[in-house]
Amino acid sequence: LLWAASPAPAQTNNVVYNFPDDSLYLHGRYVYQRNCLICHGERGDGKGQMAAGMLPPPRNFTSGIFKYRSTPPGALPTDHDLMRTVRQGISGTSMPIFATLSDRDVRAVTQYIKYFSPKWKQKQNFAAPLDLPDAPDWFFQPAAPAELEKHAAKGKALFAQSCAACHGNEGGGDGPASATLQDAWGNAIKPADLRKPAIRSGPERRDMFRAISTGLSGTPMPSFAETLSEEQRWELIAFIEQLRQEPRAAAGQKADEKQLGN
Repeated sequence: LLWAASPAPAQTNNVVYNFPDDSLYLHGRYVYQRNCLICHGERGDGKGQMAAGMLPPPRNFTSGIFKYRSTPPGALPTDHDLMRTVRQGISGTSMPIFATLSDRDVRAVTQYIKYFSPKWKQKQNFAAPLDLPDAPDWFFQPAAPAELEKHAAKGKALFAQSCAACHGNEGGGDGPASATLQDAWGNAIKPADLRKPAIRSGPERRDMFRAISTGLSGTPMPSFAETLSEEQRWELIAFIEQLRQEPRAAAGQKADEKQLGN
């Protein structure tokens, strides 16, 4: 498995070529075997002892395909992207939060998984991260809720046009196309229920913006970086936040009614 010594990461036109770091290979293998092998498998093919029946299945690292990236479709993730996934876990899946691993452990294991795919040795698979701006000011103006409502209404129209076929009109992951969707490995895949409190791409608005902008490689979720402006992507998020608030508000009302009944 150990390849010829890799050069230090090089950078050209804002593209960082994060080749595997051979100095962390043995450390990374140790961390992987203790924490990851049971699901992702000895060969990194997603066929560990615990993988059977997991939905979604563990990531197959041999393909070099990663959902959660800050890079364009088809490109490998940055080291920061990989470490973020290990640190945060993936909500709604079997991928846990590895909060107790040291920074060196996390860096080492993210270097080790690169040895499972030759894509990490080929420059054409790297790309500069997309620009991920902060949310616009109208998200933070509680004194002017009409402004947020105006943008959310635009987001609703965009959602109906671009997202509802898979995610459904109410964001429940039950759109007309949802029953036939598959991932890159031929597994049936269900669109995310966007009403849930936690979204797999991460807990922050910027995480949602990143997923909408980059798409999720290996899934039918495309990139909207070229088809929707930054403003439109934020308007989509404003509407999705409304979808997520409605179930929580309904649950809160039921809890209040139950308490009054007691």
